[in-house]
Amino acid sequence: QVQLVESGGGLVQAGGSLRLSCAASSRTSVRYAMGWFRQAPGKEREFVAAIDWSGDTTNYSDSVKGRFTISRDNAKNTVALQMNSLKPEDTAVYYCARGRASFGMVRDGPTVGSWGQGTQVTVSS
Repeated sequence: QVQLVESGGGLVQAGGSLRLSCAASSRTSVRYAMGWFRQAPGKEREFVAAIDWSGDTTNYSDSVKGRFTISRDNAKNTVALQMNSLKPEDTAVYYCARGRASFGMVRDGPTVGSWGQGTQVTVSS
């Protein structure tokens, strides 16, 4: 069972930036798509961004497109989420996710095989 450990969350003012990082314990993670989801209080977990195993294909939710950038470093087994122009509505617990099938893509909950424990991001107005 792969372990995903997130880091980089915190408190930031609106308009600021944060960079989240996720480290995977298994070297086999290089064959899997990775993604980020978030869950705000009282809301369902939602898709934020995903990147395929090679790093060539990325997808974003409409709410973060143009502000967030997902990237991966397969040599280090890490995936990052650079978040710029943060808004109060970006406040949530952010979860790192690994795809369920090798060489597949992360799109929604059913396509996720492993989750991280989550890291809190709070954006103040």
